[in-house]
Amino acid sequence: MKLKKQVTVCGAAIFCVAVFSLYLMLDRVQHDPTRHQSGGNFPRSQISVLQNRIEQLEQLLEENHEIISHIKDSVLELTAHAEGQPALPQHPLNGSWVLPPENRPSFLSVSPQDCQFALGGKGQSPDLQMLAVYSLLPFDNQDGGVWKQGFDITYEPNEWDTEPLQVFVVPHSHNDPGWIKTFDKYYYDQTQHILNSMVLKMQEDPRRRFIWSEISFFSKWWDNISAQKRAAVRRLVGNGQLEMVTGGWVMADEANSHYFAMIDQLIEGHQWLEKNIGVTPRSGWAVDPFGYSSTMPYLLKRSNLTAMLIQRVHYAIKKHFAATQNLEFMWRQTWDPDTSTDILCHMMPFYSYDVPHTCGPDPKICCQFDFKRLPGGRINCPWKVPPRAITDANVAERAQLLLDQYRKKSKLYRSKVLLVPLGDDFRYDKPQEWDAQFLNYQRIFDFLNSRPDLHVQAQFGTLSDYFDALYKKVGIVPGMRPPGFPVLTGDFFSYADREDHYWTGYFTSRPFYKSLDRVLEAHLRGAEILYSLALAHSRRAGADGRYPLSDYALLTNARRNLGLFQHHDAIAGTAKEAVAVDYGVRLLQSLTNLKRVIINAAHYLVLGDKDTYRHDPAAPFLGMDETRSSQDSLPERTVVKLGTSPRFLVVFNPLEQERLSVVPVLVDSPHVRVLSEEGQPLPSQLSAVWNSATDAVPNVYQVSVLARLPALGLRVLQLHKALDGHATPRSSTRLYLHGRDVPVHKPEALPLHVFPAAADDFCLENQHLQACFLGHTGLLQSLRPAGEEQAHRVSSEFLVYGTRTSKDKSGAYLFLPDGEAKPYAPKDPPVVRVMEGPLYSEVASYYQHVQTVVRLYNVPGVEGLSLDVSCLVDIRDHINKELALRFSTDIESDDTFFTDLNGFQIQPRRYQRKLPLQANFYPMPAMAYIQDMQSRLTLLTAQALGVSSLLSGQLEVILDRRLMQDDNRGLGQGLKDNKRTCNRFRLLLERRSTANKSSGFFSKLVSMFKALSFPGTRTGSPEVQDERPISFPSLLSHITSVHQNAEALVMPVALEKPALPALRSFVPLATTLPCDFHILNLRTLQAEDDSLPSAEAALILHRKGFDCSLEAKNLGFNCTTSQGKLALGGLFQGLELGSLQPTSLTLMYPLGTASNSTNIHLDPMEIATFRIRLG
Repeated sequence: MKLKKQVTVCGAAIFCVAVFSLYLMLDRVQHDPTRHQSGGNFPRSQISVLQNRIEQLEQLLEENHEIISHIKDSVLELTAHAEGQPALPQHPLNGSWVLPPENRPSFLSVSPQDCQFALGGKGQSPDLQMLAVYSLLPFDNQDGGVWKQGFDITYEPNEWDTEPLQVFVVPHSHNDPGWIKTFDKYYYDQTQHILNSMVLKMQEDPRRRFIWSEISFFSKWWDNISAQKRAAVRRLVGNGQLEMVTGGWVMADEANSHYFAMIDQLIEGHQWLEKNIGVTPRSGWAVDPFGYSSTMPYLLKRSNLTAMLIQRVHYAIKKHFAATQNLEFMWRQTWDPDTSTDILCHMMPFYSYDVPHTCGPDPKICCQFDFKRLPGGRINCPWKVPPRAITDANVAERAQLLLDQYRKKSKLYRSKVLLVPLGDDFRYDKPQEWDAQFLNYQRIFDFLNSRPDLHVQAQFGTLSDYFDALYKKVGIVPGMRPPGFPVLTGDFFSYADREDHYWTGYFTSRPFYKSLDRVLEAHLRGAEILYSLALAHSRRAGADGRYPLSDYALLTNARRNLGLFQHHDAIAGTAKEAVAVDYGVRLLQSLTNLKRVIINAAHYLVLGDKDTYRHDPAAPFLGMDETRSSQDSLPERTVVKLGTSPRFLVVFNPLEQERLSVVPVLVDSPHVRVLSEEGQPLPSQLSAVWNSATDAVPNVYQVSVLARLPALGLRVLQLHKALDGHATPRSSTRLYLHGRDVPVHKPEALPLHVFPAAADDFCLENQHLQACFLGHTGLLQSLRPAGEEQAHRVSSEFLVYGTRTSKDKSGAYLFLPDGEAKPYAPKDPPVVRVMEGPLYSEVASYYQHVQTVVRLYNVPGVEGLSLDVSCLVDIRDHINKELALRFSTDIESDDTFFTDLNGFQIQPRRYQRKLPLQANFYPMPAMAYIQDMQSRLTLLTAQALGVSSLLSGQLEVILDRRLMQDDNRGLGQGLKDNKRTCNRFRLLLERRSTANKSSGFFSKLVSMFKALSFPGTRTGSPEVQDERPISFPSLLSHITSVHQNAEALVMPVALEKPALPALRSFVPLATTLPCDFHILNLRTLQAEDDSLPSAEAALILHRKGFDCSLEAKNLGFNCTTSQGKLALGGLFQGLELGSLQPTSLTLMYPLGTASNSTNIHLDPMEIATFRIRLG
């Protein structure tokens, strides 16, 4: 009866909503003068008004339909099952598993306003759009004379008569925190001497200037110098002689780094500078990263920097920008409707940042003004003309020669202010070099400045001296757009420094460490958040005296080690083997420490009675989920031993959304049951654990449990040794030996069927998706989403690239293949193992160099909507080979594909046929996708790798590369230290609902009117034909990505005896966050003693931009958006928000005054930092 009542009420509600929506809709169509056409300056003729009305009506009908269908879905789910525990899986007679529908309805409610953002269309088009620039350029690499990659520069001698040339020579020393030597060895051999000499030599003449960027080195030096020296440094910074540029922990790689880590190393550097020197960086300096992402200008702008400099850009783009005087531009984000993300960017024009390539176009002349190369020294000029010391006798001739180069260089820029860097790698490490450079240049400057007829003013300067002079010359305040300067959108990948030498190999080089980097990042974020919450709760309970505050030092160490690894020779995989080991040791040490921090915080938070909390470092309350025996080994998961007493598990969900996840646990017995903390049985599955294709691990089993985990919370579960009647459902396995004679070690207590031959083609299926595989390879062949008649071809294959036979070969940096990839041809056919169970089924294919596992989760929600793909790669016996995984589909993507930048934003790409194959590879830190009007296929990745789409419908990723030689970029080694590496992916096929729009009557009518009204309008893929190429992942894609990158952590309670204190699940959030909000970090700030925490934390939020045109149902959790509004006041359960101060990204500047209101608003794509006090 009660159920009937519910249905009646809900039915009536649907009817009312439908009628009311239609009424409102008609009302809005009649009376909404504000809904005008965006973009275009066409006269508002009768046709365009009619077109507008039709478009509105169509959109409103669709919105109305969506709302009603969501209500319907919820009602159906409500009526289908009564409240109670999750039901257990049933195994019907036909052999396939069925999971009863969940008793908790989920709904997706996205407001139409939140869908407008991804459509773009607002704002002006940029002057320079990098995708368009690539299409425009011939890339013909003509010989330009002395400036080999450029052109001859000429000028009239009287050009500066009315406005003299202002020259700033900027001394710098590029210090790599690890490359040929380790970080520490560089510090002891060179960096400490550079900084010690700097303090001494800068004080000799107040006209001297110097810039420094790597705070990792600077902080190490600071810890080792006297108070007197520190005071001298503060004076040099205070009087403008020494400038800290960018101020990050390192000069980060921009291809492989994830935006969490990019921000974290920036905060670490900026916080150090503020605390120790009291300075805030103003200008960015990135002379050595191998290509540039548009994420970095956004982060620098939001950190309140006003200008930036870049250097390693494709030589053809440099030449084009130089010829059009576009080397200085305002860099804007593609999604920015106005100018709020604009930052002034200076691009250096020539080949390198060393002295021969920075004074002007002729390196033979510029090298003569690098006074470290004076005869008798250890280095000389390759152009065979050495520098000469400046004397009264030669100063006029020498100064004129240098001025000619300065004038030629200045012709490439719009202003009469010129920047001339003076430095190179690890320069100025001896006092003699300081004297040689500074004394000789000062003589030249004194001569030039004493000759009014030369119309030049030359001096030493910092980077900000240059930008300040530029702003002053054009008469605007720093940060504004200089008149006539172009606006640019897009990025600067992929980079070539000469010929067809594309630096696209490092997108994959040393993938083992690229993967470890992301594991550490996920642990750091989880540890920061849980530590901040545990600290706030312990302070509120007055128990902070017993809480291990010393864990803060472990957090600081992990921030710095993760930061160090973002360096452009670390995560890039381009350092010497011994240096890679040093990084690996640091990463592993921090990973172990962070697990300890998480365990200590979780211990405190799950105790029912906090008074019983005792921290004992020698006997931690919780065990670790997994251990790594060395820095280059894969993790080994902890096996939980079952006894007569129940074993308790604490599961941590690092996501800000509740998640329904399959949580895997290894146990030593097949007789196991999993219960909730209240003692209710949970859906679970028992599977074998395998050492190899045919060798089951004896006495170890995996029990996988379906658990609903609270957002950012801790869930307590129980493991019981089961009586036979209550055992966990078991998976069954089929093993296809493909004619190979291999011994089989069967798992005990689990069914295994061995087939000597290969399998026939077969399929796995859940409620959302059917995946079909080729029997003889075990590789994916097709995908069919539920409710669709036709399967989509999505076939996977492994391929191998070789390298060239000529002298230039692939190495750590460069990808120089010997042509197209050839199919991977192992000597033996694969052994294929198919496992089916109630919660997930999987296909494992064992080849000689790669084991691939494709898993389909049979669960409602996010995990069941995509395929989990992992590849365990071992190519240690390959010589000059690269292993690739290619997906081929029937998606008509033409030459367009999409890759992410730093996991932060999406950049559309085009396959350029005029460029060599290697030029068409791009970094993929988080995802890549291809699409047509009907479908989108996204490959989501848990580690950064190189990706491309070489043909329509294809997506391919390089898994690992083993190269026997150096590629002549200074490393002096090949890539021969390969490890067994596990690359993890998710494959997501989505239907685009734009597909059904184009077939609608209204749409046809509209396009007909458009054709009549505006002939010549381009059609085709809107993301690429648009003047502002822009694309976004779907909400489902975003959520799948964070699921993959922040896995639930399972910590067994170490105590096996029954005398266990009462444990309670910890649910930190009082309300659900809108599903387009991501808590990037909750980072406790340091106290005066930097090894201890303060009472404040930085809350960093990101509101994601998403595309509504991809259908997303059955997300498995309640998802709503809120037009960017969020009430932080009541967000944290049991804690009060004592203060809330919006700040710049790295907390250096307060934004506005701290108000009593705790309601905030974020625009899509924006990242915002708040200084908060929880207690």
